Amino acid sequence: MFIAVKLHALSLRVHITALLIAIFVWSAPSAAAQSRFEGMVVADDELAARAGMEMLKRGGNAVDAAVATAFALAVVDPASSGIGGGGFMVIYQAREKTAHVLDFRERAPSAIHRDLYIKGGKVVAGLSLTGGLAVAVPSEVMGLSEALKRFGTVPLSTVMAPAIRYASEGFPLQGHLRYAVERQLANIRKSPGLARVFLRSDGTPYDVGEKIAQTELGETLSAIARQGPQVFYEGSIAQAIVEAVKKEGGVMTLEDLKTYRPVWREPLLGQYRKHLVISMPPPSSGGIALLEMLRVLESYRLDQLAHNSATYLHLMAEAMKHAFADRAQYLGDPDFVQIPTPKLLSKERADKIRSKISPARTYGPEFYGPISVQPEKGGTTHFSVLDGAGNAVACTVTINTRFGSKVVAPGTGIILNNEIDDFSIQSGTPNTYGLIGVEANAIQPKKRPLSSMTPTIIIENDRPVLIVGGAGGPRIINAVLQTILNVLDFRMPVDKAVEAARIHHQWVPNELSVELGIPAETRLSLERRGHALRERDGLGVVQALVAKNGKVSGKADPRKEERGGGQ
Repeated sequence: MFIAVKLHALSLRVHITALLIAIFVWSAPSAAAQSRFEGMVVADDELAARAGMEMLKRGGNAVDAAVATAFALAVVDPASSGIGGGGFMVIYQAREKTAHVLDFRERAPSAIHRDLYIKGGKVVAGLSLTGGLAVAVPSEVMGLSEALKRFGTVPLSTVMAPAIRYASEGFPLQGHLRYAVERQLANIRKSPGLARVFLRSDGTPYDVGEKIAQTELGETLSAIARQGPQVFYEGSIAQAIVEAVKKEGGVMTLEDLKTYRPVWREPLLGQYRKHLVISMPPPSSGGIALLEMLRVLESYRLDQLAHNSATYLHLMAEAMKHAFADRAQYLGDPDFVQIPTPKLLSKERADKIRSKISPARTYGPEFYGPISVQPEKGGTTHFSVLDGAGNAVACTVTINTRFGSKVVAPGTGIILNNEIDDFSIQSGTPNTYGLIGVEANAIQPKKRPLSSMTPTIIIENDRPVLIVGGAGGPRIINAVLQTILNVLDFRMPVDKAVEAARIHHQWVPNELSVELGIPAETRLSLERRGHALRERDGLGVVQALVAKNGKVSGKADPRKEERGGGQ
């Protein structure tokens, strides 16, 4: 089923005076060239962004570039995403003035049930993170193919060519992937499929700049490029995936793969001041949480507060706590549960939350949600695309935590996800990110787990002005929120907006995470209000693209390289 939302009075006209073409945008020095504006791709890996730009330079559109970028990321940043995972895509069509969202989130196998993960009444640590029982049905190949089929102009074999080249010929190891290998070294050494690619024969990691090749993955990608997504879901590749999962204790079947389909859902639309916000609906929790917080904060004159002052950060933290409490209580797969979206995003709900916010103090978790009844690290990447016609894509893809389940399907090079950990396996039991949930996100056959991914496009005066999203588990939502406020309320250039120090609160556990850049006097003021502070590195990794005043600029979060992605 195709769902599109017509955005009335939006006739996108992107006026480019800078005539900038960005080959890639990230934390390294920009390699930009002057030319007719063909578009921009902002990704956290240079080679992936170049893959997207290849499509734009040959006349492709934003969706062509997005699909090429995603497949390339599957090769050059396999700790974060890949064809063994899934994701969400938000699309804005300029000429038609329509918004579309594609849910290609992984789905639980049909034979899954909660008791597989519980012994003696308690969740068995690790079963939802590592091994066959951690794997949900991979969906990225089907999702990207569906987006390309509906909106693309370039053949699948063409958009996959850069990824195939990187896998077959190799690519220089980047710092963020080297960091991920170091952090997962013990697990990689236990997995022959991972060790063969990422470690030398003596079991040590390759150095930054050394070439990494993935010949088996290159062959798999070539087969998909030639034969289409069906070979992944019904052919020899599907057989290899199922056998690998079952060998590692999982319950996935060939029928689970064969029957998987992505879903075109109704875009989530909201208003923030004079801007239209287009974001992802459930099973992503990001859009609802983001719009709820923006609606609460809209009534405050944030631009009259000092940026990252104690008062500003306190207001944001309170909005975060209410939004995450609602996330735990109400959100899940909309095909399985009734979600009160209009209520959560209503003016009445925002007014009620504001009435409960004290400027002088914070409260315990029970003040924000019924935790006594049923209360509720990351391998994810985001990229943003704008083409010369003004079409925009915000896309977030993931295999959940670094290197997913650590299961590699033999002979394929496919690293399989561990998205099962995103379900609420047992009420009140936190997942690896400390998130807890209720029946709305309980594990069930063929259900999609709740996600924090928040791909978002913001429209102003008939054109996209901000394309943004991030990585980092639940920190994604709050990192995207702060980037949006930095751009729209504090009028920061995109590089400053992405680099600015952040906070994060997810209601439970009851702690306010702060980055190093938050000054000591500000922290002290927050503590006086009752916040329990904890310093953390890398509160999310954001990729943002801004198109305003005739100029287009992008920024990939330096946290990816500097702090290992904040995962």
